Amino acid sequence: MRYLICILFLAFTTVALAQQQERPLVQFSGVTHNADSASLIVPYVTITNKTTGKAVTSSNYKGYFSFVVHERDTLQFSSVGYAPVAVVIPADVNKSYTVKVLLKPQIINLPVFRVFPWATTDEFKKDFLAMKIADDDLEVAKKNVSRSSIMALQNTLARDGREIQTANAQSFHNRIVNQNSLMPNPLLNPMAWGSLIKQISAGDKSRNSD
Repeated sequence: MRYLICILFLAFTTVALAQQQERPLVQFSGVTHNADSASLIVPYVTITNKTTGKAVTSSNYKGYFSFVVHERDTLQFSSVGYAPVAVVIPADVNKSYTVKVLLKPQIINLPVFRVFPWATTDEFKKDFLAMKIADDDLEVAKKNVSRSSIMALQNTLARDGREIQTANAQSFHNRIVNQNSLMPNPLLNPMAWGSLIKQISAGDKSRNSD
């Protein structure tokens, strides 16, 4: 019985090899392209002969390939990011077969994964309770128009037109008042020196009086 099984196996193998050898050889050539844009080349595509079950070759960096197959062989083209494409070699192709293989880009949408900085729920609750709530728009507006904020802005911002006009008017008034007399020199005025020393000691508050 064992010998009979071996004989049958050898017979089937011989028949299969004979059928394989009977099929004519074909020079299979072509270029692998992107199906969405035919001008784009897909390089280094793996080409597997599904009939023999062996990886035959791969296309080069320009997408070109050329190798020998048999008629009616099934070739599968696969590449990362593209859906596989199967090409069957037709019969009676006169020893050569050229094809333009179009590979369709395959987009896989992965589920959203969010990473949180808390290892446990208790840590999240602790940080949430200790979190400082930001002010809303109304509270921010109130702080921006408060007297302290306006005074701070007056000390840091440049003088506006009203302040410059007031200073010019005061200077013009002093010139009119003293046009028929000598202009007083503030350096010789002890009251002016006392006022200057007081301003330096207490800080310049003249602009805050408004």
